[in-house]
Amino acid sequence: MKAPLAPATAAPAADELAVLPVCHEAIRILQQEATFLLIDKPAGLLSVPGRNPQNRDSVAVRLQQAFAGASIVHRLDFDTSGVMVIPLTKAALSSISKAFQQRVVEKHYTAVVAGLLQQDSGEINLPIASDAENRPKYKICQQTGKPSLTHYHVLARDEKAQTTRVLLKPVTGRSHQLRLHLWAIGHPILGCSFYHNDWSAEAADRLLLHATELKFPHPISGETLRGWAPPAF
Repeated sequence: MKAPLAPATAAPAADELAVLPVCHEAIRILQQEATFLLIDKPAGLLSVPGRNPQNRDSVAVRLQQAFAGASIVHRLDFDTSGVMVIPLTKAALSSISKAFQQRVVEKHYTAVVAGLLQQDSGEINLPIASDAENRPKYKICQQTGKPSLTHYHVLARDEKAQTTRVLLKPVTGRSHQLRLHLWAIGHPILGCSFYHNDWSAEAADRLLLHATELKFPHPISGETLRGWAPPAF
C-alpha cells in the first residue's frame, strides 16, 4: 500500500469565493490498483478546485501530482470526510461514471445528529431545490424540488448527550441531501453551520458526517468492490 499523500503546497482550500482554512491532513490511500484508487478524504478538503483562484488545494490537485490520470467521478462536500473512488484511466472513468449514473453504486454514511430518533429505521422522502435567496444553501420545496430519498438506521442513542448515531443510505445524490433531510425532520447533523438548531452547530468542531462505505463494480472484471473506512468521530 502506498503511503498517504502529503498535503499539497497549493493555496488554501475555499468554497465558492470565500477562502477557508488550509487542510493539513493527508489523503489516506485505502486501495491502489492500476485503474483506480480508493481513498479516505479528510474533512476540510475540496474534492475539486473551487472558483476562487486560491481554492487550488483539493483531492483532484493532490492526487494528480502523484497519479497523472487521476479523475474525479463523484464528490464529497468540503466538510464531509470519507471514502471516494478515483479512476486512473479513461476506461475506468467511463465505467465508474456509468455505474453512478445507473445508480448501481451503494453509498453509506455515518453521522451523529441532534436529538434521539424515535424509530430504529426509516426513510426521508422530501424534494430538494436550490435556495436562490440563501446561496449556497438548499431547501425542501414541494413545488420546485427534485425527488430525494434517504434511508436511515439508528446505530446508537446517547440519552445523556441527547444525540443519535445513524447510518445513512442516500438513494438519490442531491447536494446537501443528508444534511438537509436530517435537519428537515428535526435532527440536524452536529457541526453543520448551514442547517442547525440552537446548539447543534457548536456541538462539534467539524461536521459529523463521514462516507463510511462505497460499493461499485470493478471497472474491468465487474466484480463488486467495497471501500470502507471508519469515521474518526
